[in-house]
Amino acid sequence: QVQLVESGGGLVQPGGSLRLSCSASGRLASIYFMGWYRQAPGKQRELVAIISNDGTTNYRESVKGRFTISRDNAKNTVYLQMNSLKPEDTAVYFCNVRVGAALTNYWGQGTQVTVSS
Repeated sequence: QVQLVESGGGLVQPGGSLRLSCSASGRLASIYFMGWYRQAPGKQRELVAIISNDGTTNYRESVKGRFTISRDNAKNTVYLQMNSLKPEDTAVYFCNVRVGAALTNYWGQGTQVTVSS
């Protein structure tokens, strides 16, 4: 079993910054991908950013240049630095890891990010 613990969400004004973190524990033989998804009320969950175990990153177009995903493999932790936040970034952000050859998905409980003045 893999457990994910997320932190860093909160309320921030437009233009502000937040840093999300997610630490994985449990059966972690191979974590190939770590990433962040988000879901706003009444909307589908969508990919925000993802990072592979070799450091390759991909971002949703709307967050490019504002968000940075990184990982600390020694700590099995992924981060999402969010700058220049906009109201449309408001959502519950979910950590996701894909483990093993089958790329089994594990999800965090989600952390609320609210961007509002």
